[in-house]
Amino acid sequence: MIEKLKRVQVEEKLKDLGFMVFSPPEFRGVFRASQKTASMFIMNNVKSGLFIKLRNNFYMLKDSNPDYCLVANRLYQPSYVSLETALSHYHVIPEVVYGTTSVTTKATRDFKTPIGNFSYQRIKVDAFTGYNLKEIDRHKVFFAEAEKALADYLYFVDLKRVSLNDRLDLRKVNRSKLIKYARLFKRSNMMELINLIYARSRKPAAIY
Repeated sequence: MIEKLKRVQVEEKLKDLGFMVFSPPEFRGVFRASQKTASMFIMNNVKSGLFIKLRNNFYMLKDSNPDYCLVANRLYQPSYVSLETALSHYHVIPEVVYGTTSVTTKATRDFKTPIGNFSYQRIKVDAFTGYNLKEIDRHKVFFAEAEKALADYLYFVDLKRVSLNDRLDLRKVNRSKLIKYARLFKRSNMMELINLIYARSRKPAAIY
């Protein structure tokens, strides 16, 4: 058991183990420290600048710079990165997305943290699929396939929660796979939306 937690040793061990984002229970497990010792160390080193508090019970090493998608996975579980963040990654939408968007089977939540904003939209358990472990910036994160990210997005368009982007690029989207994922939501209007976006994609681009 470590009798006294030392800043340099703690920082090195967290980096070696890849615990750039961690919870107090994980911290206690790594260092076999008591709840009181761990809590005091974490609190003192948020003040010192070694750690950043992301939300209640989640912290990160300040200079570790983990990818936002990794942080998104860790902050609220179960979840995977999807919607606008994933669609921008696959160039299905042309816009640069600020903040990181994910889907979850838990309640919809938004977290404003010192490093950025993280949004989680709730979907039904039956539709919580279509994602894989994807390597981003040397980290493996739960990330939607292009078709599932678009199906998730169309679900919220159908719910009137977001407006339909009129500049969708569907060249890298497999239509059959998109339909398969859309059917998981059991909303007939989503099939109409799919027909609409493909009809739009076949029209010549407007020249201004």
